[in-house]
Amino acid sequence: MNLYHCFIDLKDDAKALAFAHALDQWMTFLQEKGVIRSWRLLRRKLNLASDAHRDFMLEIEVDDLAQLDRAFRLVSSQSEDVERLYRQITPMIAASNFALYRPFPDPERAERVALL
Repeated sequence: MNLYHCFIDLKDDAKALAFAHALDQWMTFLQEKGVIRSWRLLRRKLNLASDAHRDFMLEIEVDDLAQLDRAFRLVSSQSEDVERLYRQITPMIAASNFALYRPFPDPERAERVALL
């Protein structure tokens, strides 16, 4: 399992609930296509965060890097559904950062350490 985190700030004129609704449609589409396992959207609470943190965090869970690669290929396919759903989200986003995380220690590393 790997976690793809997207840290997002919306444009000043964007509505948070409209963004959440459009994102739900987009992520549900990706999930139905089998290119992500699950997802959730989180919002900073009480503005408790450093300046380096954005307002929203989107957490996307994928089984492995092969599944993430399939997601990226689907997104770049420029199909009509992809274009329509993606176009509903991107105009609302002012800034974003991304990171890929994995459980630690991962099963492979734990097995190697156990052999020592």
